[in-house]
Amino acid sequence: MNKIQMTETIINAKLSKAVSWESLAAEVGLDPVFLTSACLGMNSLKAEAAESLCRLLELPDSIATQLQQCPLKQWDQAVPTDPLIYRLYEIVGVYGGTIKELIHEKFGDGIMSAIDFSMNIEKEENPAGDRVKVTMNGKFLPYKSW
Repeated sequence: MNKIQMTETIINAKLSKAVSWESLAAEVGLDPVFLTSACLGMNSLKAEAAESLCRLLELPDSIATQLQQCPLKQWDQAVPTDPLIYRLYEIVGVYGGTIKELIHEKFGDGIMSAIDFSMNIEKEENPAGDRVKVTMNGKFLPYKSW
């Protein structure tokens, strides 16, 4: 079993049980963003969380084993055509330089960690149209001189 087969199996089980990522995450005891990312093959889970998810979705031990494996975090370098994912690329394209400038102004020369990191996605109801609220929180890592 590889990560792609793992993801397909998890998604099929999730769909057949008609459960949400939020409800699965609450049962497993993880944040929905992190659990979803692990199920999509971009992060790994500790044994207890992997086994708990597999119990909930009635999945074989091979899925729990694969969920615990360190992923190879790579993706196609082309800009995706899925409209939602494309818009995230567009945000970085338009505002990436601005975000970089403001981080450097406030913190100095460095980066925001994607390892010591959390993200939250919320729905904000609005009479003019519901809003998507994405909050990213990453540790600042200064570049060192030597």
